Amino acid sequence: MKFPLHARLPVLLACAVSFLSLTTASSALWPFSGKKDKVVPVDSERESQELAAAALLSQARQAENAGKVGKAQGLYQSIVKRYPFTPSAAEAAFQNAVIIRYNGKMDDAFDAFQNFISAYRDSPHFSEAIEKQYEIAEEAKGGKKQRGMLLLSMKMNSSDVIKFYEKIIKNAPFGKYAPLAQFSIAEIQQDLKEKDKAVAAYNKVVENYPHSSQAAEAQFRIGSISNIAAQRSEDASNLLAARDALRTYIATNPAGDRKQETEMILHQVNTAEANQSLTVAKFYQRVGKTKAAAIYLNEALKFGSPEVSAQARTMLGELAAADPEGVADAKKGPGQDYTSLTAENLKMRDDYVGPLAPDLARLSQKPKMRTGDEGFVPIPLQEPTLPLRPGAATPGAGSLLPPVPETEKPALLPVPPSPSAPSMLPPSPNSRVPAPPVPPVPSTSKPAS
Repeated sequence: MKFPLHARLPVLLACAVSFLSLTTASSALWPFSGKKDKVVPVDSERESQELAAAALLSQARQAENAGKVGKAQGLYQSIVKRYPFTPSAAEAAFQNAVIIRYNGKMDDAFDAFQNFISAYRDSPHFSEAIEKQYEIAEEAKGGKKQRGMLLLSMKMNSSDVIKFYEKIIKNAPFGKYAPLAQFSIAEIQQDLKEKDKAVAAYNKVVENYPHSSQAAEAQFRIGSISNIAAQRSEDASNLLAARDALRTYIATNPAGDRKQETEMILHQVNTAEANQSLTVAKFYQRVGKTKAAAIYLNEALKFGSPEVSAQARTMLGELAAADPEGVADAKKGPGQDYTSLTAENLKMRDDYVGPLAPDLARLSQKPKMRTGDEGFVPIPLQEPTLPLRPGAATPGAGSLLPPVPETEKPALLPVPPSPSAPSMLPPSPNSRVPAPPVPPVPSTSKPAS
């Protein structure tokens, strides 16, 4: 069944008005939503587009300076829509977000800067946009919105504020506002009394940004939150978590502003755990479990006050007199032999962490450069004394080996010279050299007849 045109016309007009209102609202927040769908212009088109965008940008600034904010915002949005790939579009998108920041809602302003960051990360206004987002998140966290010189009360859900901070961290995870945003998330969780989430958020500050100024405060708050949780429950894990966090704070910040407060809370934690251990030890003593009682008495001695330690030591003496084997077995457990009833050389234990032995301490020192001639000894020129065989003679100068005695020298056999070749060796003074043959002398006498 078809309705006549005059009957359908009001419905069509209502749909058109709804569509235009939605389009206008969305364009105020993200006027360059169609940038991804547009084609990047070529060089010739880019130049002409930049000239046109720069002219519109100049008109928008003049309108804003004249107080015509609505007209300026419309021009900024027109630049981003028509020329999204020009430098003027990045400037227009940022200025549009600034106008929304001071005249619109908190979430609309934050989203406007977020859209600018997503589209123009290489803009020189990138860091300033992150700063504006952090300011908005801080105002939302405090429940106040700054408009001009006035602070207006506002209400925003904590989960939405946390999302603001999470986007700031994601936009610049190594920027200067990332540790501040993570710390603010932890503070919100702490205000909501969500202990586990708050501790986890503070741990992220310590782990991800250990060199930031917020890391030390986050470490202290972990110990403080765990201490409060331990006071409200009998869970021993809260005491352990508090002690570890507070000791870490003291070790990493020996001159920190919270040192005195940390030591006071740490004393409270130790006292609470010692009292708990003493109570549990009394229970095990009543039921006749000597080993378990001795274990908890050692814990009370380790962390307790002088009064608790004296009471625990007295109970340990009674247990040792009644059941010495049970007390001895308790000391064999891991981490339970911190206190002994008899004298013991602690330096011989495997878990001794006292000062190093002199030899080890000397080896651990780095070699020092000689600053003068004190103690300088030159290398001796005299040869060192070498070990000799029993009965051997002293070696001569320059000799490293002792002389071989005559009795140990091998016998040498004489070698006759070769008749064909003359000997190259000089004759020995004791040997006889044969005389050369004398030629016969001719006779002058006549032969006998």
